[in-house]
Amino acid sequence: MTSRIWVRLFMTTLLIGAVTTAIVGFIINWNEYVHYFTDFRIINILSALFWFILWGFLYSVISQMGFFAYLTVHRFGLGIFKSVSLWNGVQVVITLFVLFDLVYLRYETFAKSGDSLLPYIVLAFLLLIPALITAWFKAKQTNREAFIPALFFMIVVTVIEWFPVLRVNEHSWVYLMLFPLMACNAYQLLILHKLNMQSQQVREKIQSKRVPNKKANAPKKSSKKPSI
Repeated sequence: MTSRIWVRLFMTTLLIGAVTTAIVGFIINWNEYVHYFTDFRIINILSALFWFILWGFLYSVISQMGFFAYLTVHRFGLGIFKSVSLWNGVQVVITLFVLFDLVYLRYETFAKSGDSLLPYIVLAFLLLIPALITAWFKAKQTNREAFIPALFFMIVVTVIEWFPVLRVNEHSWVYLMLFPLMACNAYQLLILHKLNMQSQQVREKIQSKRVPNKKANAPKKSSKKPSI
């Protein structure tokens, strides 16, 4: 990926994180901010918006760090297992284990006596369903073998990025971080192959310009006969 395209990816992902966090933040905390809109308090609205945008930038950076870390891990996995199907099988096992722990461990850690398991299952489904949709689109746009890595990234890597908030278990923060992470992760995953193609085209254009220049700068044989 060329540096210019990478910068564009970085800035676009920042924007997605900021916008998603702002929207989700106002929706989740609507009871807290509704009087700002009813009383038309522009300063308060803008200050709250600025606060959510800053958090969105942070979530976006975390998402991008996780994305490039996974690309490195994915290459290592392919190199270690020497087989796409075997590496995909390992990723399936890890994904199932993470989903199970997301429900069971959180229930065992935070649930009080008599609490239902349903809210913890619902939260896992909020992660699983968008992950399945994103992985399906990724496989459709590229190849079938991309489904498992995409699903692994959308679930396992998102949970790792999400972990600091999961430990606190503050519901508003859990959802505030989840949706921006999912939006940023899905965007990066679905746009990566397109950006790689654009980068390849840019390199080919640069290379095609260099070759004629080298030919033009090459020493030409003199057509004149020697004087002696």
